[in-house]
Amino acid sequence: MVALAAATALLAGCSSNDKSGGNPLTDSKASGDTVVVGSNNFPESTLLADIYGEALKAKGIKVSYKPNIGSRETTYGLIKNGSISVLPEYNGALLAYLDPKATPKTADATTTAIEAKLDSKLTLLKPSPAEDKDSVTVNAATATKYHLTGKSTIADLKGIAKDLVMGASPEFQTRQQGLVGLKSVYGLQFNSFKALDAGGPLTQAALKKNAVQVADIFTTDPTISKEKFVVLQDPKNLFGFENVQPLVHKSALPQKGVDALDAVSAKLDTTTLLDLDTQVQTQNKDPLDVARAWLKSAGLA
Repeated sequence: MVALAAATALLAGCSSNDKSGGNPLTDSKASGDTVVVGSNNFPESTLLADIYGEALKAKGIKVSYKPNIGSRETTYGLIKNGSISVLPEYNGALLAYLDPKATPKTADATTTAIEAKLDSKLTLLKPSPAEDKDSVTVNAATATKYHLTGKSTIADLKGIAKDLVMGASPEFQTRQQGLVGLKSVYGLQFNSFKALDAGGPLTQAALKKNAVQVADIFTTDPTISKEKFVVLQDPKNLFGFENVQPLVHKSALPQKGVDALDAVSAKLDTTTLLDLDTQVQTQNKDPLDVARAWLKSAGLA
């Protein structure tokens, strides 16, 4: 199912962002000194990849792009084998993938725990203050029906989950930061699960139309406020820390590239990320244009 989703994303992901041909699932790593920047199959990841790639270009580094590849289950293997060089990651979600039992209490502890499990060919650069978490979010109708507000918690679904349909990416079914954790940590068992996309237009539309009543929506998604969705609090910290952080194949990035991406992380906060996401997802601006404009405004290009 993951492979099918990844292949579909590759076919559907062609846009002004699709800056290179070929198939990242089969291509070998780039020759010479080209840094290959990849992204997962959701809009924010593609935007972040554009920011990283254009920041590297500004330092004279040759860059090619492999956008919209698929989920972490696919992209981690590709960066490990050198097919891609740089990937935008979220530290908590990456740790949950590498070690589902880890429960770090700080962002620094999250990074330390990741490094203990990370493939030796890979490294994490400095995290940004910007966070974007998975969430358990209900639509306005469901919130009204069950008296849920922004102060309500995921635990408040325990008595009603059996009547609700949950929507998310196919991988959400088997992730600790997904149905597995929602059952073990919060005791939730939903009526059914609908496989959609990773917090993208399919999930947003299904939640808006009430085809699903609960969904995994990323917390920087501008549709939350636009559609009056309600994000439930996560007091047991299932979704952990989710700082945006570059994951890098060590041999593929020169020191000036490391410095360039660290400079990006230093200036990227959650408010900025939400603004950039809004430009791409609500105002329909080209993510490459948005990336270039922000880098220039931040003095990074």
